[in-house]
Amino acid sequence: MTSSRLRFASYNVLALAAAAFVLIGCSRVPGRPGPGPEVVRPEQVLDFSTLYKANCAACHGENGRNGAAISLANPVYLAIAGEDNLLRVTANGVPGKLMPPFAKGAGGMLTDQQINALVRGMMQQWSKPDLLAIQTSPPYKATLTSDATRGQQAFGAFCARCHGAAGEGAARGGKNADQKTGSLVDGSYLALISDQSLRSITIAGMPDEGMPDWRTDASQPMTDQQITDVVAWIGSRRSTNPGKPYPTQP
Repeated sequence: MTSSRLRFASYNVLALAAAAFVLIGCSRVPGRPGPGPEVVRPEQVLDFSTLYKANCAACHGENGRNGAAISLANPVYLAIAGEDNLLRVTANGVPGKLMPPFAKGAGGMLTDQQINALVRGMMQQWSKPDLLAIQTSPPYKATLTSDATRGQQAFGAFCARCHGAAGEGAARGGKNADQKTGSLVDGSYLALISDQSLRSITIAGMPDEGMPDWRTDASQPMTDQQITDVVAWIGSRRSTNPGKPYPTQP
């Protein structure tokens, strides 16, 4: 066979291979890697569970419970705080306390859409919309003038049995008689918690710890004025400069 015929035969083989390649629907050259998985950028993540685990679970608990910070899976708290307050606090944090801002506009890492996804997820999974429909609850923010002296008296009536007469903590009693509630007047604790958090906990309770909400286990629920005064009394025990003065050097 002449060289020209060999070249012609080779061209035919290549042409047939190319045609077969097209006919069988191959979308890539054999031996070359195909397209990789789609890359999702951090700011594109809008899944509530993913956002909550990465940003909230360390302080508020894996499922919104049993964390160091207030329980977000407490439907009473969600009903009192409401979506607008949750959006504001999540975005802007609490200056000077442990709650950082999460919105990019306030120095955080989350977009407005992600903040909305977080709060919407909390409300959808953990709230009970009609929980307080037939009962007027105290407002989220204090609106009344406080009186720490009256607050000490109200604390004695509603809180001292579990938290001690001076807020220093008391034995839990019953099966947990060997345990003691934490001090509400400890300097380190008060340095880390805001008055608004104290108010939120007093109103919403801490169901994970057996602490009732403002309706309490007493014969009458706490009034808005009593809650405002109790928070004022606890807050009055806060040190202006926690941790100081430092020990005197020899």
